Amino acid sequence: MDLFRMKSHELKELLTKGEVKSEEIVGSFLQRIEEVEPKVDAFLYVNKEESLKRAREIDEKKRSGGMLSGIPVGIKDNISVRGMQNTCASKFMEGYIAPYDATVVTRLKEDGAIILGKLNMDEFAMGSSTEHSAYKITRNPHDLDRVPGGSSGGSAAAVSALEVPLSLGTDTGGSVRQPAAFCGIPGLKPTYGNISRYGVTAFGSTLDQVGTFAGDVRDLALLTTSISGHDEMDMTTNKREKADLFTGLNKDIRGKKIAIAKDFLGEGLNEDARKNLMDMIEVLKDLGAEIDFIDLKLTDYSLAAYYIISSAEASSNLARFDGIRYGKRAEDAADLLDLYKKSRSEGFGAEVKRRIMLGTYVLSAGYYDAYYSKALKVRKLIQEEYKEIFRSYDAIISPTTPTPAFKIGDNTEDIMAMYLNDIYTVPVNIAGIPAVSIPSGKVNGLPLGLQIMGNHFDEQGILNIAYAVEDSLKLDMTPGL
Repeated sequence: MDLFRMKSHELKELLTKGEVKSEEIVGSFLQRIEEVEPKVDAFLYVNKEESLKRAREIDEKKRSGGMLSGIPVGIKDNISVRGMQNTCASKFMEGYIAPYDATVVTRLKEDGAIILGKLNMDEFAMGSSTEHSAYKITRNPHDLDRVPGGSSGGSAAAVSALEVPLSLGTDTGGSVRQPAAFCGIPGLKPTYGNISRYGVTAFGSTLDQVGTFAGDVRDLALLTTSISGHDEMDMTTNKREKADLFTGLNKDIRGKKIAIAKDFLGEGLNEDARKNLMDMIEVLKDLGAEIDFIDLKLTDYSLAAYYIISSAEASSNLARFDGIRYGKRAEDAADLLDLYKKSRSEGFGAEVKRRIMLGTYVLSAGYYDAYYSKALKVRKLIQEEYKEIFRSYDAIISPTTPTPAFKIGDNTEDIMAMYLNDIYTVPVNIAGIPAVSIPSGKVNGLPLGLQIMGNHFDEQGILNIAYAVEDSLKLDMTPGL
């Protein structure tokens, strides 16, 4: 059997019954990587020998161990894995080897997962297409001439191409959900504070969250359960009791009240995506949910607030990359100031420079109150608006993206077109709420995604809705590689 075609929960069952060995599973995925990686370019590093060694160790113990024992997982290259590179897809960090594990990686290892390698991304997680990697352009497995989304494009493409059953990404403004939609797989951005950020290279600290990719909703629940929970190394994590999202999955959503914002159906939404959303409304009604159209009055301000806040935080967080403490150091600098300038100019790509300059500008004297301070006030208003809606509704739905995946190179010069890809995902990060994207169909062979948003800490609720829709649709989103 082709083990690489199986979901993690199916592989876990085979392992528990002793019908397959972890080494066979890892070997199957490694062979798949060799076959399709030259086309997809999702990995920046494959941990081949160590993965096989770890699999043999698990097999020798002859017990299932943790909830992911013997299951391969791919990690975005801005999440630290001890002994592996952590380049953030930037020349600035080329050659850097992480000396410790991020908390999410520690938890995966404690659950027996096998880290298969590091995955491509937009440099320092700044981008929506994975075209801003300093090393390679990852391609969409459904159409190799199109982008996989970003910034976690490698993480989404690897799962979509069946190179790995599970992967981790990060989501600051949609960087898990947007590539999940483009690549035709489920992707979850959790409530801010539900998953530790310790060991994750910071972009926008009040917006960043580690997110999960998988081949179906059950696997998504399994992986998210493994890595979630309070962490003493991250003071922003909450102290709520850890929920078992996998065991708690329930397809019965009769009586659930679901809202759809009329503001998400305006200009810029592709007609095929609009029709697909209308079809999803009918699916939800057939499943017994109640659907209402509502107004989200502050939606139009989300994108502006996001780019001000995230760029300001990026400017601050990336200040430590200066050529002195670690990272790329320019040669032949005349003095210390020249060293800073040359190191950062040579090390950072165009998109990173753009956001650092924007962030520095909005934080500067004379502009702080006009931009950054005002954006924080808008964020508070947006958070209050979502709180009010969730007093009456169990979930909000929208398209994940305004269009299917675009062609490589189409938006690299049109910065606003690139930024507008995040128009439906950004409000979720501003509000700090959880959201999941699941495949909802195809147009001209390209996947479309449905975004399901929930109240703070209600990952179970939105995953149950996603599970019900997935079961009803029974879509085959396997790319023809």
